[in-house]
Amino acid sequence: MTPSDDDTQRDARHWSRVQESGTLAGMRLMIWIRRHLGRWPFRLMLVPVILYYYAIRHIPRQASQDYLKRIWPLYAGRAPRCVHWLSLRHFLVFGGMLMDKIDAWSGRTLEARVDGEDRARLDAAIRSGRGGLVLVSHVGNLEICSAMQERRDDFRVVQIMHTRNASKFNELLARSNLRRAPEIIEVSEITPATAMLLAERIQQGRFVMIAADRVPIHDGGRTQTLDFLGAPAAFPEGPFHLATLLRCPLYTVACLRDAEGYRVEFNDFDDTTHVKRAERDAWREQAMRRYVQWLTDQCQRQPLQWFNFFPFWASSTTHTRNDD
Repeated sequence: MTPSDDDTQRDARHWSRVQESGTLAGMRLMIWIRRHLGRWPFRLMLVPVILYYYAIRHIPRQASQDYLKRIWPLYAGRAPRCVHWLSLRHFLVFGGMLMDKIDAWSGRTLEARVDGEDRARLDAAIRSGRGGLVLVSHVGNLEICSAMQERRDDFRVVQIMHTRNASKFNELLARSNLRRAPEIIEVSEITPATAMLLAERIQQGRFVMIAADRVPIHDGGRTQTLDFLGAPAAFPEGPFHLATLLRCPLYTVACLRDAEGYRVEFNDFDDTTHVKRAERDAWREQAMRRYVQWLTDQCQRQPLQWFNFFPFWASSTTHTRNDD
């Protein structure tokens, strides 16, 4: 049996396939330049690389423009005047973030503010000793959050990563000189065995980070279609199903760049310790809606820092479960 044209096209547009093409080789080169030639040669090389990528990669370019047309009226109160230029800026911001990611992987100190209430909430979560599940997204620079454990021995991070991409990420970490890399747990889907492993980490007081703004790699993964930036989009149920199994505190973390540098935002989200089995479905539905609202707020504040360069809304028609 051979895949249909629709299946082939759908697979090619999935986020994991979009990211695979050429990513690792390019990252190897950029890491070498940053480590051996320095920051300014890296900057000079980055611009033509981003321009070339923008010119030849149709799917990420179109996805960026689609997203910007949706978010810009919420941010600026009007549609973008020139979406092509704005989209190129989007790619260039991503390039700058890439340099900071490499620095974070390499163990270089990057200033990231954890101010006021965010610091108090983080300190309280650590002192509790309970660990927790941390919902994150592809907004901002998550690697800086993970690298924070370099400066805080009491903040131990575990990252959940899809198997298809984790090997690439681990290879990049191996090429860096990060003194204490985050623990990476490779999964292709959330299973009871996964939940048991993560429960053990959380009982040790660790913080398990999982992105909740991308659909599963496998078509069998359960999703919900929710309104996001004015149109239906598919979001994964897996992180929220996992939360009910782990019965633990939930948090959100973001790391956005502003005029003063990076700022880490750590917030309480919920606690599933007392969610009863009969209440899980209702809790999951309302929690997913709250997460989407949180994601919308993040994008609205820094619209050029959501780095999901794949057809996000189109994916809802091909990856959503049948609720009937």
